[in-house]
Amino acid sequence: MTVSPHDQARILSEALPHMQRYDEEIVVIKYGGHAMGQEDTARMFARDIVLLEQTAINPVVVHGGGPQIGQMLNRLGIKSEFAGGLRVTDAATIEIVEMVLAGSINKQIVGYINEAGGKAVGLCGKDGNMVVARKIGRSVVDPGSNIEKIVDLGFVGEPEKVDVTVLNQILGRELIPVLAPVATSKQGGTYNVNADTFAGAIAGALQAKRFLLLTDVPGVLDTSGKLIKELSAGDARRLIADGTISGGMIPKVETCIYALERGVEGVVILDGKVPHAVLLELFTDHGAGTLITR
Repeated sequence: MTVSPHDQARILSEALPHMQRYDEEIVVIKYGGHAMGQEDTARMFARDIVLLEQTAINPVVVHGGGPQIGQMLNRLGIKSEFAGGLRVTDAATIEIVEMVLAGSINKQIVGYINEAGGKAVGLCGKDGNMVVARKIGRSVVDPGSNIEKIVDLGFVGEPEKVDVTVLNQILGRELIPVLAPVATSKQGGTYNVNADTFAGAIAGALQAKRFLLLTDVPGVLDTSGKLIKELSAGDARRLIADGTISGGMIPKVETCIYALERGVEGVVILDGKVPHAVLLELFTDHGAGTLITR
């Protein structure tokens, strides 16, 4: 479909008030391992991020990489288990997690953004002690005995302390930080942190104007499968309690509430596979996905 020059000009003009709203503001974008998908969609995402920076927004990209880690572990013949939705990460696995997240995936996204005319900088939570994590355990109910037991997840952590000194040096200088969710601990070493949780902690510490969670679903759906356009944090808690929000959406929404409580103005869960989802959300009246506010 070709758009006439007049329509292009009108579209740009209509985006102006939205651009003004986010002028000089920080927008944290969680870019999921599933949303990355094909190379052409990754390149399109990179262009959109460069466009944000060109319109005087300060984007911060946090990426996951679950599917890519799984592929590499399979290639190397390392068995990987999950407990309570998190990957059990032993010493052999954490090496691969760090290699894939802070290495290949991070530099691939950096490369795409730079090819699109941006100046991306690849970092992880270890850089400048940005994210110090503590070890987490998960309790899992054994289906046979129905007894709850604590599972040792190995090198899996959650953010305990966030220091955004490094990001404050970068933001506002035409540089785009791209962050891998790998952290250190007070004792040193490496921890694998869930990318949604990592991104929420970064968004909260930066007091971001918007935190966008790109997933592989349209947003939060009601009981009949229709998209809920807007929710308060209180509404979201009620929908978790009554079972409307279930499964893998629960931790995502809990991350959103966590970020709001730490000063983020609004959080949006949206489908990262939709072309230009980030631009649709920030620069149109239409928006995309589910907006959750305080």
